[in-house]
Parts: sequence; structure tokens; C-alpha cells
Amino acid sequence: MSYNENPFASSHSLDTNPFEDPTTSQADVARLESIRQREADLERRQRELDQREQQLKHHGKNNWPFFFPLIYHDISVEIPEASRPLITRLYQLWLVLLGTLILNMIACIFILIAGSSDGGRDVGAAIGYLFIIIVTSFLLWYRPIYNGYMKEQALYYYFYFFFCGFHLLFSVYMIIGVPSTGSAGLIQTIQMFAGHHWVAAILGLIATVGWTLQGLGNAFYYRQIYAHHTAAGHTMEKAKTELASHGAKAYFTRG
Repeated sequence: MSYNENPFASSHSLDTNPFEDPTTSQADVARLESIRQREADLERRQRELDQREQQLKHHGKNNWPFFFPLIYHDISVEIPEASRPLITRLYQLWLVLLGTLILNMIACIFILIAGSSDGGRDVGAAIGYLFIIIVTSFLLWYRPIYNGYMKEQALYYYFYFFFCGFHLLFSVYMIIGVPSTGSAGLIQTIQMFAGHHWVAAILGLIATVGWTLQGLGNAFYYRQIYAHHTAAGHTMEKAKTELASHGAKAYFTRG
């Protein structure tokens, strides 16, 4: 140390503004942006956790159906954001199916009142469809594809393709409306119009439109889901591996 050096002298150059912001490098900018993104992601996750906590607080673990909760069902919480519109449309189509089954049963009752010789069989079959199809359609093709997009596992997709394929064939069968089959479809509706049984004819027409709408809608999304399944690289071998690892019971649960 030099004895001639002033220990109290400033080390800053007079040309440098001490109040000027330090130069920020590109690496600093990238690091700050990464921190912001992590904070935003943490905030989003916290909101989702708060939403789920409120859901559980108000409805308990199960929330569907609302009048007798048996399972937990929440598209906005469990389904990735990009897939929510598709699953929402499928759920809406399932609701259309539910409404169509009810209308179909009522139409068959009026077909019986109109004097159809096969009216009794139609009503019996329509009541059976109302209970059987509602349960099986939800468990065998809607719930599997819901879980498929939630967990992105191959076996769910194969469940969906198999059982929704049968449902599409059933929809065609119901659209045709052969007497004594429990369908107030086209043939039955035309017969009611021809016999001037207007209430039965109009209800049959509405039911036929319902079968057509949900059938075409499901066929449209069936193709979209198949394309997604192919792009995601799901295979039968992968599905077998998942089945061996998790067991069949896992495919009807949230875990």
C-alpha cells in the first residue's frame, strides 16, 4: 500500500453515474423470465389446488351425479386445458343421449296408445334402454376417454374405441326405428304420421333427431380421438403393459 494514496478517495470514476442501472445481460433476462414463468406456474397450481379444496369442501370427494354423488367428475380440474373443449363436447353429447333415451321412451308410450300391435314390446325395450344404456355408455366409453385424456394412458383409448364403436352401431339401429325394437325412429315415426297420430309422430321425430345428432357427433369426435391416439404413440403393447401394472380396476378410478 502506498503512503501517498488517499484511503478515503472514491473508487468510482467521475465519468460513471452511480445512480445508473447496472447493465443487464441476456442471461440475466432469461433467468428473470424463467423465474417469472415458475412463479406463474406455482400460482396456477395453487389456484387449482384451492379450487379442488373448495370443491371437496362443498361436495365431498364425489360430486356426480349431483342428486346422488357416486364419483368425482370435474372437467375444469382434471382434464388438461387443451383437451377440455373436446371432453366437454363429449359430455354434452352424452347428455343429449340421456335426453334422447327419455324422449324415445315417452314416444314409445304414445305409439302404444296409438294402437300399435308392437307397442308393448317397444315400451318394454325403451324402458330397458333408458337404464342400461345410460349406465353402460357412461362407464364403458365416456368415462374411459375422460380418464384417457386425464392420465394419457393407452388402455383407456382402447376401451373407448371398442365400446364407442358399438354405441355408434346402436345409434344407427335406433335411428332406423324398426317396430318392436324399442326405437321410435324413422320407420315408427313415418307410420305415426301416416296414421295421423300427431303426438307420437312428433315425439318420434324429435327422438330420431336426437339419435342422429349424438350419433354424428360421436362419430366426428371418434375420428379426432383416433388421430390424437395415433399421434401420441399409443399401442396395444403399451396398453397391455399398463393393464399388467395397474390392473383393470384402475381404469374406473381417479388414481
